[in-house]
Amino acid sequence: MKSFVGFPAGKVRFTPIPNLFYTDLLPKIDDLAELKLTLFMFWLLHRQKGYPRYLTLRELKGEGLLLSALRCIDKEPDAKKVLEKALDRAVRRGTLLQLDISDEEGTAHYFFVNTAQGRKAVKEVKRGELLLEKTGYVEEPHIERPRPNIFELYEQNIGLLQPLLAEKLEEAERDYPQNWIEEAFQIAVERNARNWRYIEAILERWEREGKT
Repeated sequence: MKSFVGFPAGKVRFTPIPNLFYTDLLPKIDDLAELKLTLFMFWLLHRQKGYPRYLTLRELKGEGLLLSALRCIDKEPDAKKVLEKALDRAVRRGTLLQLDISDEEGTAHYFFVNTAQGRKAVKEVKRGELLLEKTGYVEEPHIERPRPNIFELYEQNIGLLQPLLAEKLEEAERDYPQNWIEEAFQIAVERNARNWRYIEAILERWEREGKT
């Protein structure tokens, strides 16, 4: 076994995972492939931007890092077969939502995390209110470039960060999507309301009432 050298010092990026994952899901997941897939879905979708956030079966089968993590589980040399079984378990458990869309070219399989945004997107597609683009094979699907974190946004748009606000900003960065935070800062600047309370109120309203 190759040992892990440890996390580096200084600024590193994080992937938010709901507390319910640890208190409700983790004790129930008894399959290593399903657990690895679930964690990868949170990571991959967090790196996306915009709405809705999802991955197709074809995209997942093109994720080399994911396939490497699944390879040789349960003595199965074909990582893609392990992936398919893990997806089936995660969908049956309710962690992931699956949406299959067929046309003359065949059937595309879409996977969403079972969050409020994921459920909303699936309902909108079924009602014909939201169209999902046709996707082809990609190595790194929907990956965004590095973006400024919430502390940089604050100092760029409001001013010098006060130590008492740091904890609140950290909580907001964990609780809200990056694009929401950026848009809330932009709205505050446009309305000449350059203070955190105004930005926080926007984010809380979007979470409560829906961003649309």
